[in-house]
This record gives sequence, structure tokens and C-alpha cells, in this order.
Amino acid sequence: MLSTALVALDATIIATASATIARELGGFEQLPWLFSSYLLAQAVGTPVFGRLSDVLGRKRLVLAGVALFFLGSVLCGFAWSMPALVAGRVLQGLGAGAVMPVSQTIAADIYTLEERAKAQGYLASVWAISSVVGPTLGGGFSEFVSWRWIFFVNVPLCALAAWMLHRRYHETPREGAREPIDYLGALLLTGGSTLLLLGLLEGGSTWAWSSPASVAVLGAALLLLGIFAVHARRTRYPVVDLAILRRRVVGVSTAVSLLVGVIVLALSTYVPIYAQGVLGVGPLVAGFALAAMTVGWPVSASNAGRLYLRIGFRWTAVIGSTLVLAGTALTLLLGASSPVVAVAATTFVVGVGMGLTAVPTLIAAQSSAAFTERGAVTGTNMFARSLGSAVGVAVCGAIVNARTTLGPDGTPEGPGLMAAVHVVFVLLTASAAVLVILAALMPPDRQAARDRRAATAAATADATT
Repeated sequence: MLSTALVALDATIIATASATIARELGGFEQLPWLFSSYLLAQAVGTPVFGRLSDVLGRKRLVLAGVALFFLGSVLCGFAWSMPALVAGRVLQGLGAGAVMPVSQTIAADIYTLEERAKAQGYLASVWAISSVVGPTLGGGFSEFVSWRWIFFVNVPLCALAAWMLHRRYHETPREGAREPIDYLGALLLTGGSTLLLLGLLEGGSTWAWSSPASVAVLGAALLLLGIFAVHARRTRYPVVDLAILRRRVVGVSTAVSLLVGVIVLALSTYVPIYAQGVLGVGPLVAGFALAAMTVGWPVSASNAGRLYLRIGFRWTAVIGSTLVLAGTALTLLLGASSPVVAVAATTFVVGVGMGLTAVPTLIAAQSSAAFTERGAVTGTNMFARSLGSAVGVAVCGAIVNARTTLGPDGTPEGPGLMAAVHVVFVLLTASAAVLVILAALMPPDRQAARDRRAATAAATADATT
């Protein structure tokens, strides 16, 4: 939870201080790279670090991730220019790319299936707390102390997380020879993923989708990823074994994660824009409308275990995705005079559904994997969510930008904003409908859930006797 807090807090704390940073360091045109560089580094590092944890061990990789985050935070805190700050953000992103998949994999290693949903709920609660604490700390530091403390606050957190992991996490040494590391595959996957995400994040904003730059970047990405796919099929120990996606539970879980990324980031981006630009409320109230989703998610995630132990992973995911569909469908009823409470209610329903969809499908995929491939499964799942986030931002951004104008602060405005946001909500509802179909494609496991429940009841009766 401490290592996850580093990533969760950093995802929200910098947003409220970005304007102050740009004024002091200059280079306002480079400001978007404070976010893009971090997201790129985190996304491309996730599948690689997840697989490396299978080869080199979880403890070594999660400590390396915390160390990278520490170095990046120190560099950001002492940054003398915008390029130096962006470089520090890249290091932070690489650290986050190691911390997130490996911490989730550690939870899968050390907890039983019955305990895992509660543990995942605790991890999800870190994001809920950070969504409230992060913007408050960011605004307070930048206004009353210095924006540099946004990064320096990570230093003691990194030290505490590393100390507790070193002292308390005891990893069983692996037996036998260590598998070789696929350096060429890692290079191809990293390069291709970086160019793909760069093209999706910058297309339509930095350059037009039909521009030579966009065609070149996305074309090079597809070429590198295609070469990687051929390389992975011919290599005995690829950095990411694409064959795992052929397993129904892993493939469906990964596809679910991609759509979760689309829906969550699109809502996180455009609900505040709708609340401020259409309803006319302030940033604080707009944040409340979105915070309801981050409250509903950990509440349902922490209780998902009771449900999937009773009815199985598939039906739990079907119920959760149906709630996501209901929440996104309710956004279609929102208009120019809707109360903010109604907006918060819809995002809360989506959050509850996500807790019953994202967590059980990830746990199902982890449970199907052997210890030596669990990190790769987790990393691939999280990379799919990052890719979905980039796709969601690109598609929704193109929709909104085509119907609105950009204000001085770079946010959409104008009379067409309500119509543009409504189209975004339609797209999210369609994505949620596909999410329900994918959840229904999870392998049937209701009988297995009944067997697990009967075995648990028998073990409890024997212990009591």
C-alpha cells in the first residue's frame, strides 16, 4: 500500500500545481510533457518489469521501482528547467511501471484466493484516498510553500516503503537455473509501445492525425510491434509470451482491462470539463462529481471476494459490467441543467461496477497463471489498461476538439461543448455494452466456486471439531 501510494499520489498531486511550475520554470509549451512523459514511461515499463519479476524475483524489482521513483522525485524537486523536470518525470514513470504490476503480483503471491479481494480492496482504497489528498496537497504546497515539495514529499514515503519491503517481505528463493532475459524483445516492445502511445497521446493535438509526423510515428510503432510479435513466437523465453493471451481467461481479462482504461480515463477527463464548462460549477465541486467514482470502486472491490467465492468470477464480472453499463447509460440523461449530485450518482454507479469487474477479472487471470508467469500476466493486463486510456483520450479528444474551441487554459469551451460531451457519453455507453459481452465470455466457473465454498466450510468444521 505504501509503494502504491507513491504512484497514486503522484497521479493527482501535480495537476493543481502545473500552472505554477510553468510560470517559474518557463516553457509553458512543454507543460503537457509533464504528464505524457510519465504516462509513457509507466505504460511501456509495466509489461517489461512484470515479466522481469518472474525471472529476477518480485522483491528485487519492486525495490528497484521504489529506487527509480526516489531518484526521479529528487531530480524533479531540484529541477532547474522544464527539460530537467520532464527527465525526472520519466524516471518516476519507470519506477511506477515497476511498482504497480509487481505490487499487484506480490498480493497474488502471498494471499489466498479468499483473502485476495480484500487485499485488492485495500490497494484500491489507496487510490481513493489519494484522489482527495493529492490535489489538496498539490494546491497547498504550490500556494503556501513551494511546488518542489510536491516531489520532495515522496522522499520519506519511498524510504519507508523500501524499508518495510526489505524488512517484512520475505520471498522464497527460486529453484533451478534462471531463465535468460530477452533483451531484444524488451527493446522491440519498449520502442513499439512508446511510439504507439506517443502517437495516440499527441495525435490530434501536437500534430494532425493525417500529418506526416502522425503517420510516421504510428507506422513505426506498428512495424516494431509486428517484429516483436514474430520475435516472441520464435524465442523460447520471450519478455512477454503472447501465447498467454490465447488462454480464454487471460485474453478476456486483458480485453476487459483495455475497455476499463477507455471508460475510466474518459470519465476522469470529461466529467470535470462538463461540470465546469456546462454546469458552471467550480473545480472543487467538479472534483466531487468525479470523486464519487473513486469512492465506489474500493468499496465494491473490497467486497468482491464474497461474491466471486459464491457465484464465480464470470458472474461477478457480468454483474459489475452491467452496473458500469447502467452508470454510463445514466450519463446520457445529463443535460445543461442537471444537478451535480446526479453527476456524482452516475459516476458512483460506474465506480461500484468497476470494482466488481476490474478486480475479479485480474484475480481470475492471476489465479490461472503459474508463479513463473504471474508477473507477465499482471503486467500485460495493466499495459492493456494504459493502452485503453491512451485510446480513450485520443478518440474522445478528437470528438470534442472537432465540436468545440480551446480556451486560454487549453480546455474545451463554447456552445458545442454539451453536444460534444454527450457524444463522448454515447461512446462510453457503447464501450460498456462491449464490456458486458466480454465479461460474459469469461470461462464458466460457478461450479468451481461452489466446490471452493464447500471445501472452505468443511475445513472450518474440521478446525472447530
